[in-house]
Amino acid sequence: MIRLYNVSKTYSKSRTKAVDDLTLEIKSGEIFGFLGPNGAGKSTTIKMLTGILAPDSGTIEIDGVNITDNPVAAKSLLGFVPDNHEIYDTLRGVEYLNFIGTMYGMSTEQLKQKIDLYADMFDMTEALPNMIGSYSHGMKQKLSVIAAVIHDPKVWVLDEPLTGLDPQSAYRLKQLMRTQADMGNTVFFSSHVIDVVEKVCDRIAIINHGKLVAVDTLDNIRADSSVSLESLFLTVTSDGEHK
Repeated sequence: MIRLYNVSKTYSKSRTKAVDDLTLEIKSGEIFGFLGPNGAGKSTTIKMLTGILAPDSGTIEIDGVNITDNPVAAKSLLGFVPDNHEIYDTLRGVEYLNFIGTMYGMSTEQLKQKIDLYADMFDMTEALPNMIGSYSHGMKQKLSVIAAVIHDPKVWVLDEPLTGLDPQSAYRLKQLMRTQADMGNTVFFSSHVIDVVEKVCDRIAIINHGKLVAVDTLDNIRADSSVSLESLFLTVTSDGEHK
């Protein structure tokens, strides 16, 4: 469902590759965890995967569609929750969701059904008529989640999606992620909350200094089943500090 082939990216002010010859395949029907320390290339990879940045070399495909050659078609298959809340504070929540849904070609009836469904699920029904600028951090996060999934995308790209969510909303989002994967779709999940990644993901990848240092199921990556993902993460990204 997601394929990256020999993808590299260097920023103009740096001689070091932020992402260095990355090849990765994320399958249909799985929740895929993507981990890395700060500065490892995780955010750069996500920005290239969603078409925000163009790779210097290599190719990225979303369900067989090359995101460089056919960006609109590829992005139409994606739902993206970024790690910030760059949404329109001067719109009402319901206006924002209608704008997003219309961009993806949803009908008025489809939009109403989905807005009602997710507003109830994430306890946002009373908040949606209000201005986004009046929302708390958690409410903006909920709105970002709803906007990302409202058009039923085949691929979810979630960058720190649980940040700011109350426990009930976080639980419901994790349930939605599992449901999506069970339906044969793909969830690409990036988080610093290692315990959550360990519990919900079918496979994980760890990136460090722009290169993959591990990718597989957790059981296959660790030789000892008693070793936690946190310990494994520290070991493979430690540069000798924790070994």
